[in-house]
Amino acid sequence: MYDIMTPGPTQVRENVRQARALACTNPDLDPAFYDYYKETCELISELLETKNTAYILDGEGILGLEAACASLTEPGDRVLVLDNGVFGEGFKDFVSMYGGTPILYTRDYSRPFDMDDLKNYLEKDHDFKYATVVHCDTPSGMLNDIASICPLLKSYGILTVVDSVAGMFGEDVRVDDWKIDLLCGGSQKAVSAPPGLTMVTISADAKAAMEGRKTPVASFYANLLTFKGYYEAKWFPYTMPVSDIYGLRTALENIKADPQMLERHAKVAAYTRKAVTAMGLKLYPESGYSNTVTTFQVPEGHTAEEILHAMRYEHNILLAGSFGCFAGKLIRIGHMGNNATFYNVREVFAALDGTLRRLGVPLKASMEDIFCKNMQ
Repeated sequence: MYDIMTPGPTQVRENVRQARALACTNPDLDPAFYDYYKETCELISELLETKNTAYILDGEGILGLEAACASLTEPGDRVLVLDNGVFGEGFKDFVSMYGGTPILYTRDYSRPFDMDDLKNYLEKDHDFKYATVVHCDTPSGMLNDIASICPLLKSYGILTVVDSVAGMFGEDVRVDDWKIDLLCGGSQKAVSAPPGLTMVTISADAKAAMEGRKTPVASFYANLLTFKGYYEAKWFPYTMPVSDIYGLRTALENIKADPQMLERHAKVAAYTRKAVTAMGLKLYPESGYSNTVTTFQVPEGHTAEEILHAMRYEHNILLAGSFGCFAGKLIRIGHMGNNATFYNVREVFAALDGTLRRLGVPLKASMEDIFCKNMQ
């Protein structure tokens, strides 16, 4: 088994694995499980600083993105898609799938959105039912300033849908203060539970938009309205994955018991970037660096695959390349959740120093040494 240092899935703690091994109940018929599910959803809301309703969906984080668009979009709705990355652009497909008209606000993929430019754009056109934005676009490591973007959108009456699958719990997220109507997260990133679950929080404004639709939601599984009244009726829209939710609950309790989590992510990320640049590698993007993933460009004359292959088979460490327009160009180190520790990242740099040296990449310094000195 590899040491996974990818930007999701991440390493899973023993107590989470043990929780998933507990005896299963029948979630449809056991009243106590409805309490357990509801309490777990309330813990999600607490950790994300919101009074909004939270739900856990049985599906990987992409399900939340589709469910947001499925539940809000009606035929002909204009939807603003903020696009400065692979997942940012990807929202347009979900909008189109459910009959909406995606309007792309496409900007430089190497920088976060410029707030003055966005303000100028919205002054000229703000007739949108909702807008989508990605908090951390993992293919590039881009971090967007949702603390500024979402209040600006809401000032024009535009509902806000945020993909924070790779952001939440590694980056600060304050749902209510930042006016996020529909936040989407996943179990496999900084939460450090196995993949398979989506978490969403839904504001009163978003609920009103869903309930006030003139047409039915064109999906069952991606319809967030199916959860309405589940607790009172003791009726889930589909059978819940008991073991996955046991594991998620334990992972969330781990987060609650770790008040230094955000500080640790910030420190590990800062010194990871320092080590990478001191060695002579070039970071991507140019600005807007995330505390959950560090991305660097493949050294000239080499390929991503030869580096990743050596890390896998010579050092037993799984790093990630990228995809979409970044395929073959970038390598990503995931330092989120349980990955974000001194020892995990030190092992990556020790192996990466050796790999690059063997491949003939000129080294200006030892990334392991620089990382260790700064982390002390």
